[in-house]
Amino acid sequence: MNANDRTPADLLRSALATDPARPLVTYYDDATGERVELSVATFANWVAKTANLLQGELSAEPGDRLALLLPAHWQTAVWLLACSSVGVVADIGGDPAAADLVVSGPDGLNAARACSGERVALALRPLGGRFPEAPAGFADYAVEVPSQGDRFAPYAPVDPDEPALAVDGLELTGAALVERARADAAELGLAPGSRLLSDRPYGTWDGLSAGLYAPLAAGGSVVLCRHLDRLGEGGLEKRIESERVTATAR
Repeated sequence: MNANDRTPADLLRSALATDPARPLVTYYDDATGERVELSVATFANWVAKTANLLQGELSAEPGDRLALLLPAHWQTAVWLLACSSVGVVADIGGDPAAADLVVSGPDGLNAARACSGERVALALRPLGGRFPEAPAGFADYAVEVPSQGDRFAPYAPVDPDEPALAVDGLELTGAALVERARADAAELGLAPGSRLLSDRPYGTWDGLSAGLYAPLAAGGSVVLCRHLDRLGEGGLEKRIESERVTATAR
């Protein structure tokens, strides 16, 4: 990856310039049987659309705080990079009442209503499906995002030395996040082309790093798994083989 990259959005742009067709995020939910694979180009397109929604429709600005009430999921990864693209602080599991905006899955809707700003809900259904009926007081992400532009340009440059992520009592600037992700990638033995399988939740830095940032920083990819305990005997070994996994974070 480019040594000059100083934000997660920079890392994604470098990945897109290097090899847009390679896989970046492969997501499994073993409670539903869902599998989604996103190439760098497809993931970057989702990020651009989401960043346009965030900046244009939701009027988010650099420095705004977004409470992200979502599990480890491919759409959560999209939101994390969209926040970085706009300069919004992604506050994982943050207090909606103290946030400028909130993005929530089905399980967090009651808590999310404490946010006085814009609210977005994700159904987290297979293939990014929408709610049968949008929750009252929320925009349905699956309804709003498809019409957004495929290219994104921030209204103002994103400062890598400003806060970018808050998780579990830790707050990181964009530059510090990238530096830490690179160090984690080295510790995990990741290199360009590596495939890291992770079932760590996104509620800690270790989960976010293994589940997105470290593979992205290394030029690798992640096999992100939820409900891995639902796999039958020998299921994990088969997945490691079929997905050509080179490292695991459990």
